[in-house]
Amino acid sequence: MTVYDLGPGELAERIEGWGYPRYRAKQLYAALWGRAATYDEMTDLPTALRDRLAEELPEHLEILAERTADDGSTRKGLIRFGEQHVVETVLMGYRDRVTVCVSSQAGCAMGCGFCATGQMGLKGNLTAGEIAAQMVWAARAARHLPPSTPRRVTNVVFMGMGEPMANYRATRDSISRLLDPAGMDLGARHVTVSTVGVVPGIRRLAADHPQVGLAVSFHAADDELRNDLVPVNRLWPLAELEAAITEWRNRTHRRPSIEWAMIDGVNDSDRQASLLVPIARRLRAHVNLIPMNPTPGSTSRPSSRRRIATFADILRNGGVPVTVRDTRGREIEAACGQLRWELARVG
Repeated sequence: MTVYDLGPGELAERIEGWGYPRYRAKQLYAALWGRAATYDEMTDLPTALRDRLAEELPEHLEILAERTADDGSTRKGLIRFGEQHVVETVLMGYRDRVTVCVSSQAGCAMGCGFCATGQMGLKGNLTAGEIAAQMVWAARAARHLPPSTPRRVTNVVFMGMGEPMANYRATRDSISRLLDPAGMDLGARHVTVSTVGVVPGIRRLAADHPQVGLAVSFHAADDELRNDLVPVNRLWPLAELEAAITEWRNRTHRRPSIEWAMIDGVNDSDRQASLLVPIARRLRAHVNLIPMNPTPGSTSRPSSRRRIATFADILRNGGVPVTVRDTRGREIEAACGQLRWELARVG
């Protein structure tokens, strides 16, 4: 267990059990989350308490490697939690915001062939503390971003390794940790959860965190193609997925996002764009087009710029808001769909 798995009440029980006053637990919690401090940096705590924390509640947040790209504005961390889980986390600095892309699982069982994480299979579920603690790494790494970007994390997206809805309880509880005013104190509207279409999770998220954003990876607008690209579609086909997103939208009053990896000759045709238009309009969704990023286990290629532009024009002409996403960190395998192969090196 990592110290990040303990909530305020659990920390208070430990601290009081060791003979310290309860307020020390509040100090510890604020330092862990609000300041992203290590035990050594918590100089407001007694040395004896810090030593005992390090011995009995180790952080288990080990940075195995860090790589940078985009003139230092993109950073990727290879993080080990204890002896069990190793994941990759990506920090992206922009002029007006800093976003961290967190992982919810080590590997992924969804089997999307164009995604490197899907190619490696599922290695294990992260705990709520392990998911949220990636934000601690990000808060520390943000201090080293270029001066042209903010130096604090403003947004969190659950778009790293794994399917968040397949590890739902941990995902739900990690969001609560991130939103806690006594800790990270993020605004719910600055958190987005991505899914390939796990319908029960979409419904539960609407009930548990109605202000958190939802992004759904479609990649195809008919069941035949989507069954091949996103195998979970065989469990929850497009009609069921659309119904769940509609329910989410009606409950949250928020606009969902549709994510679409543009794969040359596979899902970038005029027909697919035309099929997507009525779906996106019914859902009142914003569509993000993402050039597919190369992965070691796939021979697919990204669509050409001209094809992406044509696809986007069909959507816009159909009344659908669309954005062609900027690709960040491709040279360090930190872009969408690329999180995997450095993990294999650690073993």
